[in-house]
Amino acid sequence: MVRKRLVSVLLAGALVAGMGLQVNVTVKADDLQDAKNKASEQQSQIDAAQAEKKELVAQLDGIVADMEQTQADIEAKQEEIAKKADELDAAKIDENNQYESMKLRIQYMYENGNGQFLETLLESKSIAEFLSNAEYITQISEYDRNMLVEFQNVVDKVEKQQEELEQENAELEEMQNSLQSQQTELQSLVDSKSSEIASLQSELSATNAKISELQAAAEEQARLQREAQNSNNNNNNSNDNDYTPGPSYTPSGGTGRLQNPCPAAYISSEFGGRQSPGGIGSTNHKGRDYAAASGTPIYAAASGTVTTVSYSGARGNYVIINHGDISTLYQHCSAIFVSVGQSVGAGANIAAVGSTGNSTGPHLHFEVWVGGTPVDPRLYL
Repeated sequence: MVRKRLVSVLLAGALVAGMGLQVNVTVKADDLQDAKNKASEQQSQIDAAQAEKKELVAQLDGIVADMEQTQADIEAKQEEIAKKADELDAAKIDENNQYESMKLRIQYMYENGNGQFLETLLESKSIAEFLSNAEYITQISEYDRNMLVEFQNVVDKVEKQQEELEQENAELEEMQNSLQSQQTELQSLVDSKSSEIASLQSELSATNAKISELQAAAEEQARLQREAQNSNNNNNNSNDNDYTPGPSYTPSGGTGRLQNPCPAAYISSEFGGRQSPGGIGSTNHKGRDYAAASGTPIYAAASGTVTTVSYSGARGNYVIINHGDISTLYQHCSAIFVSVGQSVGAGANIAAVGSTGNSTGPHLHFEVWVGGTPVDPRLYL
């Protein structure tokens, strides 16, 4: 018996580390999943920002192309305006030359009086030539007038064309100014989006670094847990080989109302004050502990109705059975075979020994409640 108790203490000590590792691994796994979810969200934000930036860059490229085309149109229009200005200058020169020529001819004819006209007519050798010379003189004057009108029309036409070209040029320059404003605005948006992407990528890098750290820690803890579990299994095998069932655990003075819930186990801790096992167990023990290998059957201590099948961080998987005037609790189970509302008979296999929750190793923590208050199970066994 002394040997078995010593093995139990050593086993409990080993499982303290194992259970501590198990809790940490669970916490790290949650942290790791949170970090992965965060990284996924950050990557989605980066993808969305890059898509927006790509669209803005495409718009910016379009604006630049429009600006280049508009600039080419402006340059072409300015060439047309320059040519038209040359045409206008030439037309004005032609108009002026015609006007000056006409003035000289008129001045010459009138300065020389009508004698010249008369001489020209008298020199005619026939009536036909006379009439022809008279028509010629008339046509000279009419030609000057017609040419002057024609040149004036040319000037007016060229001036109108030049005004139209100037208006078109002004519109093109206004368009170019608008495009430049759009370019500035879009470039600002692209720069802002680039900064946003850089910030998100920095955050993602930090998150990925945290993920790597958590994964490394989880893998290390998992390795340590496997080593501890292998050590525990070896201790369990040694303990099973040495263990022989003892006599009934019903103490003298007990009513015998309840039967042993785990006959294949040995009692590792009684109800009441004690030293904390492994530093995590309660010093005011509210039940009796039955140490046994994981999977060992747990039986109903009396007939009754299952009122609770649940899990908590302290109790692990547990079952509560109502027997009328008292209730019994079965904690740290590795498996539960009953459900809430089910009626069970005394000795029914309701669960299996485990080490879930706040546990130092595989065992059944058995409690008896009277009026909602835990009492020493030995009073009813």
